[in-house]
Amino acid sequence: MEHFKHLPKVSYEGVKTRNPYAFRYYDENRMILGKTMKEHLPFAMAWWHNLGAGGRDMFGDETADKSFGALKKTMDGAKAKADAGFEFMEKLGVDYFCFHDLDLVPEAETLAETNDRLDEIAEYIELKMKETGKKCLWGTANLFNNPRFMNGAGSSNCPDIFCFAAAQIKKALDLTVRFGGRGYVFWGGREGYETLLNTDMKLELDNIAILMKLAVDYGRSIGFTGDFYIEPKPKEPMKHQYDFDAATAIGFLRAHKLDKDFKLNIEANHATLAGHTFNHELRVSAINGMLGSIDANQGDTLLGWDTDEFPFDIYETTLCLYEVLKAGGLTGGFNFDAKNRRPSNTPEDMFEGYILGMDSFALGLLKASQLIEDGRIENFIKERYSGWTSGIGAEIRSGNATLKAISDYAVSLGTPKDPGSGRQEHLERVLNDVLFGG
Repeated sequence: MEHFKHLPKVSYEGVKTRNPYAFRYYDENRMILGKTMKEHLPFAMAWWHNLGAGGRDMFGDETADKSFGALKKTMDGAKAKADAGFEFMEKLGVDYFCFHDLDLVPEAETLAETNDRLDEIAEYIELKMKETGKKCLWGTANLFNNPRFMNGAGSSNCPDIFCFAAAQIKKALDLTVRFGGRGYVFWGGREGYETLLNTDMKLELDNIAILMKLAVDYGRSIGFTGDFYIEPKPKEPMKHQYDFDAATAIGFLRAHKLDKDFKLNIEANHATLAGHTFNHELRVSAINGMLGSIDANQGDTLLGWDTDEFPFDIYETTLCLYEVLKAGGLTGGFNFDAKNRRPSNTPEDMFEGYILGMDSFALGLLKASQLIEDGRIENFIKERYSGWTSGIGAEIRSGNATLKAISDYAVSLGTPKDPGSGRQEHLERVLNDVLFGG
């Protein structure tokens, strides 16, 4: 059954088009810095938002029908969602999808029955993948919706809940490998606390690490060769989550000797919830060798929660791709963990959300490559730190300088020279030159 037969296959028509179902900037075959735009931007559809989110919020019921002509919470409904998803990806030219285990099927009364349902849908999805050539970017397990996870999954106070979470992760890894996924994500939806008055933080952190190590060992044993990812988020649903931001997650991974198998999946909206910019979180990940994948969305600066909007801020997408290009690209891709606004409740809106997001990142890629080719920002930074390439700066950086030698040098200076202007306003104008200068 076709679910979007009234909508066309979306193609590139250029900036002058007024066709709502065409790309202005995403020209998949255009060469940028030696690679096609499609190679730079491996886009993925988020199964949960695109095929499941009907606009429900804490104050109101769903506004969009995501049943796709079948009864919800049935296996027929699960297959209808798969049909719609693959048709959607075909028409948008999106090559990848991402999933939670319980996006694919409704959860059953028992774990064994849920696993049987997952095997059934996996066989169906494999057929769709073979027909269309679509691929899995990454998989994960939903360890936050069910009331059993009210106190966390790996961080739960109850060993039985830990074991249930481990079983879900095992099955989600089985599916990820079965689909040829490039990564596996841990998003600690409820791995955190509401109050320290009832929390053994060290035990919880140690147990999360144990669960991750078990997952790595099992994944490698069944042939998973991709990266494991942590997706940082500071709060919501928990008041404090242990994977607060990139730096916190990296510290955790190194403390528990998980850094050889893990990288980070950075989400734009989570970065802003942590009080950072998106490009800050990308830079922290990249300089630590842990930039893996991206959840492509944006938040609303006027709201203090995770709004998961489709990205349209070209400053943000440009600075994102600037970091990605400088880091040499991603091992993962760009997953649209984004949903239409509640009043945008039609299939047409689903298409236009992805067109907006894909075009925003395509334009960001074009502008980021121009920033690199322009060179003014990189040349300024190189000159600003040039004192560290010779003389006492080079001695310090090499590790050969002693504290006494550095102190003697400082005394010989008398008064140190002015470190020089940071020229922030100049560099912001350079950014505007590239974005809008024609």
